[in-house]
Amino acid sequence: MTHILVVEDEAKLAQFIKLELEFEQYQVTVALDGFTGLSSARETKPDLILLDWMLPGISGLEICRRLRQTGDRVPIILLTAKDEVGDRVTGLDAGADDYVIKPFSIEELLARVRANLRREQHEDTDLLQFSDLTLNRSTREVFRGQRSIELTAKEFDLLEYLISHPRQVLTRDQILERVWGYDFMGDSNIIEVYVRYLRLKLEHQQEPRLIQTVRGVGYVLRE
Repeated sequence: MTHILVVEDEAKLAQFIKLELEFEQYQVTVALDGFTGLSSARETKPDLILLDWMLPGISGLEICRRLRQTGDRVPIILLTAKDEVGDRVTGLDAGADDYVIKPFSIEELLARVRANLRREQHEDTDLLQFSDLTLNRSTREVFRGQRSIELTAKEFDLLEYLISHPRQVLTRDQILERVWGYDFMGDSNIIEVYVRYLRLKLEHQQEPRLIQTVRGVGYVLRE
């Protein structure tokens, strides 16, 4: 069941939103202040957050910033009475995905929730993960934990092929054909060269090795 976290200090409004979301078959957690909201976001890992801007403790804007600083990409919809263009820009720059102005109709809010969840599900198809390694096909971003890793086009292609087949031993011929093309006429040692490049970047901070050599066969992505 899709889990939504509602961080809203107006208890009656929070309860109203909770009931409407539960009627739509969402699992809902409510937090009534900023610190509880931030803690719930980190501990429960919701699929989406409805986040009031003005909260006791710390603001919704600060919660948004802190989550994004730690690499959390959960969709966030800000709920606020601030309706100036500058306020919207500030909210989006802090990392919010959407913005709903109070007072709002529950139909609009539910539509925004559905739209942001659909967007997240679409992006998930481009997101490949193995252990603490994350690769995004659409943005061509790579992370080891929270550390961003810059790769060349061919390094990215090789890693994408490996992470698409986790724990599967891939032969040198398979890798050459998939990553360099069946008509590649260069040095066959090119694979070893690029595996070495990838290992240097993926293990730059002494992280455990993920690309393993299978002697006489090829390579495999595994712990």
